[in-house]
Amino acid sequence: MKTLKDKRVLIGVSGSIAAYKIAFLVRLLIKQGAQVKVLMTATAKAFIPPVTLATLSKEPVISDFYKNESGEWNNHVELGLWADVFVVAPASANTIAKMANGICDNILLATYLSARCKVMFAPAMDLDMYQHPAVQNNISKLQTYGNHFIEAETGELASGLEGKGRMAEPETILQHILHHFGQN
Repeated sequence: MKTLKDKRVLIGVSGSIAAYKIAFLVRLLIKQGAQVKVLMTATAKAFIPPVTLATLSKEPVISDFYKNESGEWNNHVELGLWADVFVVAPASANTIAKMANGICDNILLATYLSARCKVMFAPAMDLDMYQHPAVQNNISKLQTYGNHFIEAETGELASGLEGKGRMAEPETILQHILHHFGQN
């Protein structure tokens, strides 16, 4: 049974080693019947190639405001209106700070500020960054805006340290999405 049939899920990928997990999330969402579009920051493209996510989502990945030199552009307002849910994952400390403070310097952030749907965010960063009062303040601020926080997990981090800061697993993020749509 496809529990997300015809639901439109927009995924915003920011720069983090956890970006590789988004390929698994996209597959899970497609298997559930969702329509998936992916936005990526320039830094995210250093961690996972857009062609991977485009192939899995069956949609072009959007990472710039402009499509080509002819002036065609990716309309962030239309993207924000298209989505039934917008999931920012991995949400880096930089992206969280920009979201919390209305900074709009890439397509992901412009779409976030234009979105009328539920926004979820799943942080990913090293434990000291995650615990820093500025990051915790920004997470709290995003929650006061009505954004849904998907808590980071504890475990081995890319730095080799152990602690809280791992992005939630794709299956966990899927459960949050299903819950949002009343499917679990």
